[in-house]
Amino acid sequence: MAREPISKIAYKTLQQGKSIAGLAHKELSTRIMNFVLPDNKLGNFDIDKKLLFDIQNSMDRLREEDWKDAEKNIYPQKLLFDEPWLRYLTQYPKIWLDMPNTWDRRRKQNYKDLPKNIDNENYPNYYLRNFHHQTDGYLSDFSASIYDLQVEILFNGSADAMRRRIIKPLKEGLNNFSSRKKSSLKILDVATGSGRTLKQLRGAFPKEKIIGLDLSGSYLKEASRFISNLEGDLIELIKGNAEKLPFEDNSIQALTCVYLFHELPRTVRENVLKEFFRVLEPNGILILADSIQVNDSPDFIQIMENFYKSFHEPFYCDYIKEDITSKMENIGFKDIKSNSFFMTKVWSAIR
Repeated sequence: MAREPISKIAYKTLQQGKSIAGLAHKELSTRIMNFVLPDNKLGNFDIDKKLLFDIQNSMDRLREEDWKDAEKNIYPQKLLFDEPWLRYLTQYPKIWLDMPNTWDRRRKQNYKDLPKNIDNENYPNYYLRNFHHQTDGYLSDFSASIYDLQVEILFNGSADAMRRRIIKPLKEGLNNFSSRKKSSLKILDVATGSGRTLKQLRGAFPKEKIIGLDLSGSYLKEASRFISNLEGDLIELIKGNAEKLPFEDNSIQALTCVYLFHELPRTVRENVLKEFFRVLEPNGILILADSIQVNDSPDFIQIMENFYKSFHEPFYCDYIKEDITSKMENIGFKDIKSNSFFMTKVWSAIR
């Protein structure tokens, strides 16, 4: 039996270390919360051994897929090791200092605890809330500064590996424009947040024009800082609403959207898909990544139910039951495919 290369052993060790750190943080923070708020009604959920075994196996398969794609040069191997450790060190104390505010917000079911200086007319009503009980929702520099690490902890260090599942189908879809110069192709990332997906995209697509769009100015500022030292042409950042994309019809060759749809009401999800269809050029590729759903991940129903009970995710329960593929078909997308990887489902579709 051939030995694993040292680089793969290093990757597996890194991922296991991040997983242990994430689990340790959640265990410790839960114990402290129960000590500080012994009468809390936030809910602690027991997971049986079989489900834990299934979760670990699913995570292992994700990491194996991640490694194989890097081996095949679908994206550079360095992306697997490129972690903003210094950034995490500055973020982590903020998470602990903010935790009592989060617990209090959860206990009081206060979902509208937002900055006073926000002009509500600039945002849709469904956006004006504390998703995940997050301090300031998505509407402050503080929220943006700790969000990435919070997501890494939530997914036990596997968030970037899940984000990278969009790259392989994206490359396959862009083959529809192989006769054109790569520098002429536009990749639009909608709901780009603090820039984590942009970094993965730039690593895999060094020549294409990449655009990140988000509704939060604070998160775009964080994204600007995060991607400022990336190689290649500058990534353009635009503040905008996914329901009214500031692009002409048929002007984008590839569009990605990661972890947005579960935070949208059903009617808005449809409107956003219609906008995606409008701005994509014929034969353009749409890659949508979001939470797993009930139909294709029935073994993880308990995890999905616990998620929307533990976090403020008012549209999640509807999302996990909706047939997104049929919605895409009705709008006009074709060649629709989907696959699930750990806690993420990825769709690809051609305009």
